[in-house]
Amino acid sequence: MSSENVPVPSAGPTRSGAGASVESTRHASWLELFFDLVAVAGVAQLAHLLHDAPPAGDLALYCVLYLAFWTAWMCFTTYGNVAAGTVHTRTVLMGMFGLAVMAAAVPEVREEHSRAFALAYVLVRVVASRVWQGRGEVLADWPTAQLTVGVLPWLVSLRVEGTGRYWLWAAGLAIDLGLTFAVSRNRMLAHARKEWEEHREERKRRDGTAPVAARFDPRHLDERLGLFTLIVLGEGVAQGVEAASEAQWDRRLAVLAVGSFLLLLVLWSLAVRRSCGVPLLGSGVLAPRFALPLHCVATGSLATLAASLGGTMKHAEGSLPPGTHHLLCGSVAVFLAVGLTAGAAAGRGKLWVAAVGGPMVVVPVLLAVFADGWNPEGLVLALFAAAYWPLAYDKRSRRRTAPSRRGEEGSSGKED
Repeated sequence: MSSENVPVPSAGPTRSGAGASVESTRHASWLELFFDLVAVAGVAQLAHLLHDAPPAGDLALYCVLYLAFWTAWMCFTTYGNVAAGTVHTRTVLMGMFGLAVMAAAVPEVREEHSRAFALAYVLVRVVASRVWQGRGEVLADWPTAQLTVGVLPWLVSLRVEGTGRYWLWAAGLAIDLGLTFAVSRNRMLAHARKEWEEHREERKRRDGTAPVAARFDPRHLDERLGLFTLIVLGEGVAQGVEAASEAQWDRRLAVLAVGSFLLLLVLWSLAVRRSCGVPLLGSGVLAPRFALPLHCVATGSLATLAASLGGTMKHAEGSLPPGTHHLLCGSVAVFLAVGLTAGAAAGRGKLWVAAVGGPMVVVPVLLAVFADGWNPEGLVLALFAAAYWPLAYDKRSRRRTAPSRRGEEGSSGKED
């Protein structure tokens, strides 16, 4: 396979200085869509970890594995976003293979395949970091893609047995996340330029010019984030369909299936139809270093919901086991809590937070605590109502403002 560049329609510039615009009308390339197919396999494998009411330890391991998988995927997503038409096929395919190995290792990650998962993650991160060395750009808005300090605990874990290995993985991810918020954009760019000046002659021969800040194409990034969210929502549909195909078809299962579909539909509307892959967050509202972690938490909760919906279908004829019940309500609560955070950051105001954001998060929490013994279909419909509340509120607000706007337009017409 050659490392020729991948053509991307209407690609923006790959190198931009201060004040330059990189916003374009380009869409995800065929290579990027192919890359995202690996996410389908990875999310499916991770969701299976949560079947049959997992204990707290398994849930914690799932969070670590999901964050690792999402981080590896995001490192190549940011590369494709900035590089545009200069993306190297060979590099992306190497990342795809590494993610595929990580996904294949998930079922036995507690046993013999844990080292394979860790080694694949390290290689993916190293490959993703090396692509920036010759570009002369600093990814100051998402430094995790360029910095590999967080990989060191993963390397140490290759020599560690037992649960200590997973604690090292969590430590490495915590380092990555900490650096993302601790290292400011200007500080990272200043450090890169200082390093370039110290080796000025050598860098001139190799790179040509001093490093500049890499700029994201916001529309393209929104599309990639939305596609990933759709993939995770699709896994929820797949889990429900698989479980329903093995259950007894009757009225209760029919109501539960409709309720589950409506719940996924309203979550899709909150995260994709009306946002950029993060529920209730408009495009460009937050800097990537703040928006991307929200996307990780939101999609991680959706993958958890996918597994819990599958478990709910299996118990359509009775009450849910406590673990499945809490997982179902908790995943919706976390997703809507991200929506509350994003909505507040988008400037929806204190009234919206009190009347909409707070209730939509509190209701799933109350259902998790007090709705033990509810039939599954009633619980799913109650969760649907909580998730639908912000959409209903927005519709009601638009209806209230519409007559006043028409009146203002009529008055201005008369004055003219």
